[in-house]
This record gives sequence, structure tokens and C-alpha cells, in this order.
Amino acid sequence: MTIEFEPPKPIVQTQFVLKTVAEEMMRSKSRYFDEHEHEIPWDYIEFMHTAMKAMGVGSLAPKEKHDGEEGKEKRPPIAYQMLATQMEMLSWGDAGMYLITPGGGLGAAAVQAAGTPEQKAKFLARFMEEKPTMGAMCMTEAGAGSDTSSIRTRAVLDEKTKEWILNGEKIFVTTGDKSLTEYEKLGKGFVVVWATIDPTAGRAGMRSFVVEAGTPGVKVTKLEHKLGIRVSDTASISLVDARVPFDHILGSPTVEKTTKGFKGAMATFDATRPLVAAAGLGVARAALEFLKEKLAENGVQIRYGLPRQKLTNIEREVIDCEIMLKSAWLMVLKAVWMADNKKPNALESSMSKVKAGDVGTKIAQKAVEILGPLGYSREFLLEKWFRDAKITDIYEGTGQINRLVVARQILGYSGAELR
Repeated sequence: MTIEFEPPKPIVQTQFVLKTVAEEMMRSKSRYFDEHEHEIPWDYIEFMHTAMKAMGVGSLAPKEKHDGEEGKEKRPPIAYQMLATQMEMLSWGDAGMYLITPGGGLGAAAVQAAGTPEQKAKFLARFMEEKPTMGAMCMTEAGAGSDTSSIRTRAVLDEKTKEWILNGEKIFVTTGDKSLTEYEKLGKGFVVVWATIDPTAGRAGMRSFVVEAGTPGVKVTKLEHKLGIRVSDTASISLVDARVPFDHILGSPTVEKTTKGFKGAMATFDATRPLVAAAGLGVARAALEFLKEKLAENGVQIRYGLPRQKLTNIEREVIDCEIMLKSAWLMVLKAVWMADNKKPNALESSMSKVKAGDVGTKIAQKAVEILGPLGYSREFLLEKWFRDAKITDIYEGTGQINRLVVARQILGYSGAELR
């Protein structure tokens, strides 16, 4: 199989539609929702949910269709490539609003990566129901950020009722509030909580549990006030004797001391890190396009094709930004192509995330720097894109952690050997 650099027709069509959404429903509202943190853009959410239902998709991913007739070649899978394209375009519109697009988010991704076929059918079907629905993943704790083996949220099986009892507190949960407390207007969402069934077993004792909105003992305790992506809530969630059904443990309900639970989390990240990278590059593209537009308005044209020594410093810096952006996008395309074709992509996934986090921040900063007062002014959205860009380097595994993942993959070291 080869990687095609020409985007398939369905992706091109999606880009065209989403560009209109990004311009009319996101860009036009960006400043308002940046200044009214945590206010919910219902018009955008309801429109996107209706549109996704009409297209027959759940978490923005198209259903794979193959020609099954004899003699006909199967259509190549493009689900993750489609997602990457969509997330890049929606983040070009507004990164915070993209994060609250209905469709399940990381919660749905965790179910997709670690759930049984029955669990996928049960929990993912709701994203096609009447009301828009959201999901989130709860992993980070005050004492367990990048070191997931330190997770202390505990899950204990009640042998009498055959329910799991969860106790602990999670922090920095993206869309945690909308997934748990807004289901009066939204559909009934859920969070996927990572907990340990055996604190002495480290990562081998980790399991993930689907906890539905409305579960007694589950409470949003805090909403963070953030530098960027301010329309997307980032919540702290406490679990006090929260009971969930036995079959809400993702994957096999058999409790064994293996690393399968931890591998389920990593499988989630292998699938989603390139998508987060794509979103970060959408912000970077917005900043770079704005920079070129303002330079052109002031008579500065980029003279492509000239030797580097004949270019002005500004021209060289713009071209360098374009090179960084396109090279990072190619890394994303490789990672999602591998995901679509069910090839192990842990290395490529983390590489694309590292590159996008680095490139996105550098491009947005450079655009602000070159435009000076115009870039720093709140009259334009560039300063907001600068603030939004940094999150790509932080969530879904920081740049430092993903560099460790890359090094371990290349050198063949375990997590214990290279920290």
C-alpha cells in the first residue's frame, strides 16, 4: 500500500463545507466566546450535531464503506484521515469550539480503542440520537500527570451487587463539565475514568470505566480559567463511592494482573494524538495566513523561487514557517494513514504530536512578533491564536513526554529504562 498525497474526493468536499462553517459560525464568534469563558455556543453545537446526523457519522468519523462485489477493488479506509482534515479546518475556525463539537471526543475514542463490540454498540450509538452528546476522558490526577502509573483513583468490585465502586479525583478533564452536567440540553454523556484495581500492580492494575452523567457520587468540583481555548471547559471531577455497572469496565471484565489496561490507554492516544496535532496545525495555519494577508496589505510580497540570500529577512521567516507547517502536516498524514490501515503507529503518532506542538507555537509567536502592535492587539484574532496554539504542546501528552515515547520506540527502551 502507498500513501496518496492527493486528498480523496470525500475529504475535499468536507473541507469545502467545513470552511464555510469555520468562517460563518466560528471565526465570527471567536472573540465573544473568548471573553465569555465557558458560555456554550448552542447554535454551533446544534448545527454540527444535525449536520453529522445527516451525513450519518458519529464522532465526526465517516462509516467505512467498501465495494463488496466480486472483481471490484475495495475503497481505501480514510476515517482517521477524514478526522484529521476536519479537525484542522475546525481549529482554523476556532480551536476551543472545535473541542466542544458533539461526537464523543476522547471518551468515545477510549471506548473505540479499548471496548468490546457490545460496549462500542452501547455507548457510541448515542452520538446519533436526538440530542447532541459529549464524552470525556478522566486520567490526570494531582499526583499523576505524565506518570500514569501513579494514578490513585481506586475501583473496587462489590461482590454482592456486582458493581464497581470508584473513589478519587481527576483534574484537567477536557469537556468534563459538558459531558456530565449539561445533559438537560445535551444528550446524556459520559466520562471514561482511569482507575486502579490493584494499587500495588502499577500500570498492570489500570483499568478504564465508563461513568455516565447523573451517576450518584460524581461531581464537577472546579472549572479552570485558562490562557486559551476558553470556550472549552477544563474540569476537576470527584468520585465518591460512585457505583457503575460491572460491564462498564472497558474490554474484558476479567480482572487480571496484566498490562492490557494500560495498553488500552496508549491505544487511545496512538489514535488521537495525530488528530490533536492536526488541530494545532489548523491554528498555526490561521496565524500564518493572517500574517501573509497583513504583509500583502502593506506591500510586502513573498518572492518564492529566489535564492535565500536574495530574500529579505521577513520573506525568509515566512517561508521557514510555511516549510515547518507543511512538514508537520505530512507527519500527521502518515500517522493517520497508518491508523486507517491498522498499522502500529505509536512512534509516528507521538512524532506528529511533538512536531505540531513545537511548530504551532513557533508559527503563532513568529506571526505576532513580525506584526508587532498589530499582532499583540486584541483588535485582531492573532493574539488569541497565539494563546490557543500552546495547548497542542501540553494536552494529550506534553512535548517532553512524547519525546520520551519517541526515544523509547527508536532505541527499544522500556518506560522504566528511559524516564
